[in-house]
Amino acid sequence: MTECVTNEPERVRDDSTPTAPTTPTAPADQAAPTAPTALTETVEPPAGAEDAGAATAPFRAPDLHAPPPSPRRRPSTRVLRAVGRWTAVVAAFGVFCAGTAYGITRMERHEVPGLATENDGRWEYPELTLPALPSGSPRPFTSGNIAEIHHADLRDLLLPAPEGAKEDEGLPSPKGGWVTIEDYTGLYGKDDGEALRQRLVDDAVRHIAARGWTMPDGTRTSVHLLRFNSGTAAHYFHAEALAGGTTPGMDLAEAPESVLDEEWPIHARPENVLVYSYDEAKPRGKTHTRHAYLLAGDTLALVVQSREGTAPAVPYWQTVILQAQLLG
Repeated sequence: MTECVTNEPERVRDDSTPTAPTTPTAPADQAAPTAPTALTETVEPPAGAEDAGAATAPFRAPDLHAPPPSPRRRPSTRVLRAVGRWTAVVAAFGVFCAGTAYGITRMERHEVPGLATENDGRWEYPELTLPALPSGSPRPFTSGNIAEIHHADLRDLLLPAPEGAKEDEGLPSPKGGWVTIEDYTGLYGKDDGEALRQRLVDDAVRHIAARGWTMPDGTRTSVHLLRFNSGTAAHYFHAEALAGGTTPGMDLAEAPESVLDEEWPIHARPENVLVYSYDEAKPRGKTHTRHAYLLAGDTLALVVQSREGTAPAVPYWQTVILQAQLLG
């Protein structure tokens, strides 16, 4: 309650004459007190609050007549045990799955049940590595190598022989090495050989390297790499002498009738290598021959694979693709 104090002088009480009680009056400049609202108290804002523009919310006392809050119910022992059992099961299942996934990632494809694949005829080639370059020499398809020149030793760009390969008379050595123009032109018919030799001389072929081998199943393979002065010279030689649309512009002696290989996986080649694959047309003779030309910058490659009966496609494609990767 607010007490009102007046400035009037205290009156002397006369007990003899009863008088009615008087109600003190407030001065004119002082407002009459008002009855406070029940359980509401206004808190004056701190000094400087008005200058800072802060508004002070009124404080509200708790309702003394509100019912007390209900006590929290603790879960029963049965519920706690059920939660504990399921938590343990989930944790054990997670550990089992993680261990299984890790084990699968450490296994080879043929060791994983359901993913093992039978041998599809591919050969076991050594792991391929790009040869070292002379100091400061760029790779053939980098921005600073406009002529697309392979600065590595051409013999180091020959595809290595696969496991089980043996030397065969009439083929280049499995060790690989330099060969002459006549060694290369001998792969073609007699009438075309002389014209091709003169073309190579005119186009100034720089080097020719070759490697050959035979496999236990009788498949014979030879790889020849021809290096020119630039990528433009190599492409010109191929276009003028060897290209011919659906058939090669110059036939091999082993395959006088060849056509484009329609089953060749065209998307398997590297980005910077062009592959022209040919298959011997039917009816064939005693030997089946496949061959492909690969254009990669300043280097032209010829891959020839043949076998009595039928030359399988899978090892042929594998050989061509791996040789293209070394050149690209």
